[in-house]
Amino acid sequence: MTYIPETDISLLKKRTEEAGNIVIITHHNPDGDAIGSALGLYHILCRQSKTVSVLVPNQLPEFLQWMPGFGMIRYYKNEAAAVCKILGEAGLVIMLDFNDPSRLGKMEECLKHISCPVVLIDHHPNPEVKAEVCISFTEVSSTAELVYETAEAAGWTNHINYDAATCLFTGLLTDTISFTVNASRPRTFEIAAALLRFGIPKDEINRLVFNAFSENRMRLMGHLLTHNMVVLHQYKTAYITLSLEDAKKYGFQTGDSEGFVNYPLYIKGIIFSAFIMERKDHIKLSFRSRGNFAVNTIMEQHFRGGGHLNAAGGEVYGSTMQEVTDKLVSVLPLYHELCES
Repeated sequence: MTYIPETDISLLKKRTEEAGNIVIITHHNPDGDAIGSALGLYHILCRQSKTVSVLVPNQLPEFLQWMPGFGMIRYYKNEAAAVCKILGEAGLVIMLDFNDPSRLGKMEECLKHISCPVVLIDHHPNPEVKAEVCISFTEVSSTAELVYETAEAAGWTNHINYDAATCLFTGLLTDTISFTVNASRPRTFEIAAALLRFGIPKDEINRLVFNAFSENRMRLMGHLLTHNMVVLHQYKTAYITLSLEDAKKYGFQTGDSEGFVNYPLYIKGIIFSAFIMERKDHIKLSFRSRGNFAVNTIMEQHFRGGGHLNAAGGEVYGSTMQEVTDKLVSVLPLYHELCES
């Protein structure tokens, strides 16, 4: 592994050695990669006798509430003042799995309390985070993979233990959807193999992440696929909508919609899938695609979001779900060449 500049690694090691109190933060509505990379790095740093805190804007979904160390995470939504205080007292802040401060939601306000060096480790394009050390590579499958690469370059692999390996593997597994997307690089599998050598329960991790949902979630999924999925064969596109009414009817909990955006891609001929969810004050969008259909371009140009070639997300304020859906359908002809490729 040679792509992380030695200057970045040297400065990271220096700042880590100098800091007595290290704070790790990740984005709003954290997924498996966000929590996996955060807790993986947490365990690695704790084994270096560092005092480490993990701060997250809001509660992680239930299907991740088994990961080693999740019980020590502090949530801005539950204790905003305390979280801001911890950030203000940090000797080093490490930001993981987001490229823009707005991804922190209301917790972004806490950033003004930071007076220490900041490190960014992330795999999303065009980072807009102000950081002294910016380890940002879009080629990797996940931030968890990049955390492992960083640890190896820094000479920290001897600090990776069973718990750290479990967390990092969960991040890898989540962002690649069990190694089915964003997993074309041999290096990704080499890192997965290195983590498996710690004896972590691969099959059990896969079950907990992808196959341990509530009855309500399964019934909601059935309802959405039957009644709320629209297929536009002429654009090789399908989308699913979830209203506040349906969310309430099926007892929606944080994380229940995880993976819904992927289901339309299982339809033969569909290369672009969208999941559009109504929230109290905004509309949340998730895009997925196959091949060279650049969903991040559509998200950036029309919905003020961003992401990767095959996975993007965003939030729209001041519009109804119908208006957002109509806009999505209206812009599809602009990308007909991609649809025909």
